[in-house]
Amino acid sequence: MQVTVYSTKAYDRRYLEAANAGRHRLTFVEAHLSATTAGLAANSQAICVFVNDHVDRPTLVQLSQLGVRLIALRCAGFNNVDLKTARELDIKVARVPAYSPHAVAEHTVGLILALNRKLHRAYNRVREGNFALDGLLGFDLYGKTVGIVGTGKIGEVVARILTGFGCTVLAVDPAPNPLCVQLGVRYVSWAELCAGSDIVSLHCPLTPLTRHLVNAAAIERMKDGVMLVNTSRGAIVDTRAVIAGLKSRRIGNLALDVYEEEDDLFFEDLSTRIIDDDIFMRLLTFPNVLITGHQAFFTHEALTNIAEQTLENIGSFEVSGAPRHEISIERLA
Repeated sequence: MQVTVYSTKAYDRRYLEAANAGRHRLTFVEAHLSATTAGLAANSQAICVFVNDHVDRPTLVQLSQLGVRLIALRCAGFNNVDLKTARELDIKVARVPAYSPHAVAEHTVGLILALNRKLHRAYNRVREGNFALDGLLGFDLYGKTVGIVGTGKIGEVVARILTGFGCTVLAVDPAPNPLCVQLGVRYVSWAELCAGSDIVSLHCPLTPLTRHLVNAAAIERMKDGVMLVNTSRGAIVDTRAVIAGLKSRRIGNLALDVYEEEDDLFFEDLSTRIIDDDIFMRLLTFPNVLITGHQAFFTHEALTNIAEQTLENIGSFEVSGAPRHEISIERLA
């Protein structure tokens, strides 16, 4: 099967080619998918896309006209895909549902530890010969209450790690995870989680219900000095409201691996350019903010699993017309 792979980086090509082993004809392009670049998929029956590719209606219409019948996402999230239009055009959509929950969970805890103990600031100080401890005061994680929003596979691993630190864990999820309950996680309302947590960590998908879940009203209910961590999807957080929360000191620490306007920023080297996103640049001015560029998934094990499951979806579609991990509106209803 001919497959066009969008948003290709060197590591994508390396892992996908290893998993493919010559079974399919893969054409790699660096461009993001959009209505403007859809034509690059000419002669392909399938395309492979990532989180910042735009699979909206105009793009899908063009892809359909080119003969594309499968959208293979090499990620778990699918909020960038117009599933209704895909169904209308009889284009199958598949994803990688669980590439490595440990990768994202461990990065989450790494952010918590680094931000709490000011490791990023201490590293720079020591390199400059400054060994003063002023401004580097942290707190013990032991005995603190952590609120986890979303207890799927990633949230479950975060809960397991943090209970090992001696934290009390609260959680919000419409479908409580029995394994989390066994760990001693207590499921509460969103309002109760906000009010009772020293740290709030987000691990839920982006849906109409979770978009800007962390808004001004939610922040107002949180503890003074709360630590907020987001390694899920950027738009779950209202960035303007978070900046206001940082200025008022209601948010004491903020760690982000995702950002709601990250499409033109993340996964690119912009070190020699002027970044004209004023909101993002404002975040960088706070000493109590730690941002990584959507790298929580970025481990050898995760990239291996992503490539293998992506090729599994493509191979299954070629044989039966149905990808292994298909997404559809009917299944989400």
